[in-house]
Amino acid sequence: MIANESPAPGTAVIRSLRASPSFNGKVVGLAYDAMEAGNFIEGVADEVFLVPYPSQGHEDYFKRLLYIKQRTGLNALIPTLDAELLPIIQMSDWLKAKGIATFLPTQEQFRLRAKDQLFQMAARHALPVPRSLSLFDPAMLWSLDREVRYPLLIKGIFYEAYLARDPQEAAAHFEKIRQKWGLPVVVQEFVPGDEYDVAAVGDGRGGVVGAVPMRKMQLSDKGKAWAGVTVSDDKLMELARKTIKALKWRGPLELEVMKSRGAYYIIEINPRFPAWIYLAQGAGQNLPLACLELALGRTPAPFAPHKPGVVFMRSAMDFIMPMSKLQALTADGECHEYGSQKV
Repeated sequence: MIANESPAPGTAVIRSLRASPSFNGKVVGLAYDAMEAGNFIEGVADEVFLVPYPSQGHEDYFKRLLYIKQRTGLNALIPTLDAELLPIIQMSDWLKAKGIATFLPTQEQFRLRAKDQLFQMAARHALPVPRSLSLFDPAMLWSLDREVRYPLLIKGIFYEAYLARDPQEAAAHFEKIRQKWGLPVVVQEFVPGDEYDVAAVGDGRGGVVGAVPMRKMQLSDKGKAWAGVTVSDDKLMELARKTIKALKWRGPLELEVMKSRGAYYIIEINPRFPAWIYLAQGAGQNLPLACLELALGRTPAPFAPHKPGVVFMRSAMDFIMPMSKLQALTADGECHEYGSQKV
């Protein structure tokens, strides 16, 4: 439900569901912080509940989910943050037994696309990925030229990436990421070029349920897509299909791709929908709705080819709300003062 300068996908996933005339369910938003702006946008969630961070203890997190199910009838869950995915994947059978459906990758699939495993996985399947190394000791940054040349990217295991032009700059970024996300820190060869993304849903057997490619047109200060346009690109779509087939991916994913001198390189594989996923339904493929239907055991209707030339542009805007909403979330951990009109 984060809707700030580095938005999370939750609000966009809900807006995608709301955009479908066939969707008539209730939407329950889950948030880790009462001050997340997405908690209060009219027409998004019907109800919002605070949940504890999974890192604070899985038992408390799943107890909270059961409480939310008892209060709301929650019957399907679409997680949208990397850090919450693994515990939910590990507990997916337990959730299913409790009446909460998911459609997510296996633990092995999740592990293979992780930043510290991506290069090795890609090499086995002949997928184009820049050279990457996992580092536990910043002293190694002074001897990387034999394997990865500067400039290079310094990446956290979950989030954040910084360009480093020399070992001193790399060491500063290494420490910043280590303190925030822990070890290992991933070092990746820098590939200059144009940035593309593909949002997709895999069927778990190597097939593609739907996929929408996008070229980034504008980036925020944090490197997030702030504007983009859907494209028609057979080579990019073939790379997405080949990747999903190699992993036998199940559920949502995002490929981050760099196009350099006509060649494509996979920079990251994110195991969830991207923050720009609302663009996919605008281009004719409502991927969150398909994922929900698959979680509930239904077969979604086949998608027509996506429409190229559809643009999204993100904006920041103020909105007004009564203090009672914030007080309800802060004091009680839940708020029910919402409408469900389309947005």
